[in-house]
Amino acid sequence: MVDQERSLRVWLNGSLIDPERATVSVLDHGLVVGDGVFEVLQVNRLGAFAITRHLTRLARSAAAMSIPAPEPELVREAIEATLANRTWTTGKVRITLTGGLGPLGSHPPYGPPNLVVAACAQTRPPESTTVATVPWTRNTTGPLTGVKSTSYAGNVRALAYALNHGASEAIFANTMGNLCEGTGSNVFVVRGDEVITPPLTAGALAGVTRALLIDWGRAAGIRIVERDLTISEAKSADEVFLTSTTRDVQAVLGWDGTTWPEPGPVTRHLGGLFVERMLAEPDPI
Repeated sequence: MVDQERSLRVWLNGSLIDPERATVSVLDHGLVVGDGVFEVLQVNRLGAFAITRHLTRLARSAAAMSIPAPEPELVREAIEATLANRTWTTGKVRITLTGGLGPLGSHPPYGPPNLVVAACAQTRPPESTTVATVPWTRNTTGPLTGVKSTSYAGNVRALAYALNHGASEAIFANTMGNLCEGTGSNVFVVRGDEVITPPLTAGALAGVTRALLIDWGRAAGIRIVERDLTISEAKSADEVFLTSTTRDVQAVLGWDGTTWPEPGPVTRHLGGLFVERMLAEPDPI
């Protein structure tokens, strides 16, 4: 078991700091109303993966929340600082940007924003998993749709539901009744010669792993399409898999009682392709 606590390093507003002393005010808007955005990057033997794409999405999320985004070079320096001289190989970096000081309510914060970059070791996920559909839906047109916000209470509740039902990830339909996403993952299904994933108009987050897999898979001649499908259609697929920063490509072998005997050939192929390209191109543009 990887000891995340012992490996944890924290950079706060310009410098590395003892994690036990890394604090923000109780009046920080990120705490008071969840007014903040974040990114999680995978760390492998080459370092943090896909930094440029993650920083681009961070800036996009910050703009949607009216939070001034930090300079990309500052964040890169912070990531390098947290990973310098590390004694572990696989892990993650989390970038958190909050609104800073603000009122005890929903009016805009006063700022300035707080920027936290933290890194720790983490074991690789298993090759396969099970998922559970939750009784709540994603809004396709809400103010936080497509934003990687720290307002994550809905995901916490959904994941708890999944864990209580013997699954490691929760799956949301959207308000239109179609498949949307997981709490921290995108969903792909294989039906015949097609690999299908919901379009971003379904309300899903524009996952970095999702986008890269689509690009790399299509370049390898695999037919990957983005279109709406129902939960029932997804569960009747030949194969199902998840993608995310911390999962890469992970086969789904169980979903609300529907089972698959083993990871399918397309899932295995795309998983191997992703790892190969990831190690060959650490910061794909």
